[in-house]
Amino acid sequence: MSTPDQKIKSYVDDLGRKAKDAASKLAIATTEQKNNALKQAAKALRAASADLVAANKKDVEAAKTAGKPDSFIDRLMLNEQRIEGMATALEEIAELPDPVGRELAEIHRPNGLRIQRVAVPIGVIGMIYESRPNVGSDASALCLKSGNAVILRGGSDSKHSTEIIVRALGEGLEAAGLPADAVQTVGISDRQAVTALLQCNEYVDLVIPRGGRGLVELVRDQASVPTLLHLDGNCHIYIHESADIRKAVDVVRNAKMRRLGVCGATESLVIDRAIAHDVLPQIVNNMGDCEFRGDAEAIAIDGRIKPATEDDWGTEYLDAILSVKIVDGLDAAIAHVKRYSSAHTDSILAENEAAVRRFQLEIDSAIVMHNASTQFADGGEFGMGAEIGIATGKMHARGPVGLEQLTSFKYLVHGTGQTRP
Repeated sequence: MSTPDQKIKSYVDDLGRKAKDAASKLAIATTEQKNNALKQAAKALRAASADLVAANKKDVEAAKTAGKPDSFIDRLMLNEQRIEGMATALEEIAELPDPVGRELAEIHRPNGLRIQRVAVPIGVIGMIYESRPNVGSDASALCLKSGNAVILRGGSDSKHSTEIIVRALGEGLEAAGLPADAVQTVGISDRQAVTALLQCNEYVDLVIPRGGRGLVELVRDQASVPTLLHLDGNCHIYIHESADIRKAVDVVRNAKMRRLGVCGATESLVIDRAIAHDVLPQIVNNMGDCEFRGDAEAIAIDGRIKPATEDDWGTEYLDAILSVKIVDGLDAAIAHVKRYSSAHTDSILAENEAAVRRFQLEIDSAIVMHNASTQFADGGEFGMGAEIGIATGKMHARGPVGLEQLTSFKYLVHGTGQTRP
């Protein structure tokens, strides 16, 4: 007799088998087929708007009963405007260039062999995310356009919403002559289903988590399938002594206050001692109700700043809070950022080219900016059209993960009868 865990594994394996079969068909689908599937899915999503609003209402009511905070409810909630935004996103992804089949390199060997390196789909992608239903739609669209099948495991809080979204995507695929199993969802909320997906080595090629640190650490610790991780966005801005103060005041405000809950929001400010007395009070004046937590020197410069603890230097606040560290020049700034950065996005504000060059070379983050807000850490802002997340690791993809990053490659070797001596 099967145990509950064995039944869950069997269930997830069945999803994987279907996804792998669908992926083989997607891999050879034409660009026109994939684009048509996305456009038809957008139509289906609009047609299902009333059903989706009703399903989402169940999710929202359950979340309220469970005492979830208002910010959580806001991320979970769908209305006609947000559903239209999801449908529009599907159509926009359909208009992006197809990343599959791109020639990445061509090599001509002295023996006459011609070798091409071409982009191909990864295969089956497991997408694990939390409360935002639109993530499932966006992720599925990116996977489909890049020729990948996807298995969604959204948070149990968005279960009813996700079912309607996946149904609409399946209708779009079938209307385009592609398998509906290219988009599936794990329909059980048992946490063991996540573990089963993370260890579905026979069928799943890559798992991408999108959510808080707890989710990402769970994936990191339990996965035997390859993963594309996004850890904390503990992003820094370093104000070098050569910085233009007017630029610095404007950039810091935008980098922190534009949107507090995004992973590209600046959480820590590092300032050269030589410029700190001039720039820090102006920044504090310009930041509204943002709370500042700084070291003793920062507090001495501006009494509105509260004392920071050691934990503050490594904290992703996702709130109107900013840590401030005063340093004695570029060496100390680089050392501080290296120690506490989460390798997501860090920025230097400076007019000295040598300082900029050294900071950008030595800070080993996925994105290192110069004289720009860290909130530009976004696939859309990078011209990718859309992204599935920001990868902070170093293998396969790094930074914004868009369509090109959801492909791998293979070599095509063309000969004229060569044999190896």
